Amino acid sequence: MPSVTKSKSPIKIGNKVLIRTVTHYHTGKIIEINKDHLVLNKAAWIADTGRFGNALESGSLNEIEPFKNPVAVFISAIIDITNWTHDLPEKQK
Repeated sequence: MPSVTKSKSPIKIGNKVLIRTVTHYHTGKIIEINKDHLVLNKAAWIADTGRFGNALESGSLNEIEPFKNPVAVFISAIIDITNWTHDLPEKQK
């Protein structure tokens, strides 16, 4: 009988994530999952991550443009998504 493992997918309500789409990066907390999009609260468009590995390790980002309201990110535009283990960026930089 195959063993059952707990899902490690970052796509869960309540998770803080960094999303790379075909054109942009976004951070935020997933508050809703629909068949065609995710809704993020405390979201920001990340115009420049700097060195990507360093951003993931330290949480330091070069350019941040926060959204005022929740934002929908369409699943069809997502390249990859990972848990964001740092405070969500909320101030413009």
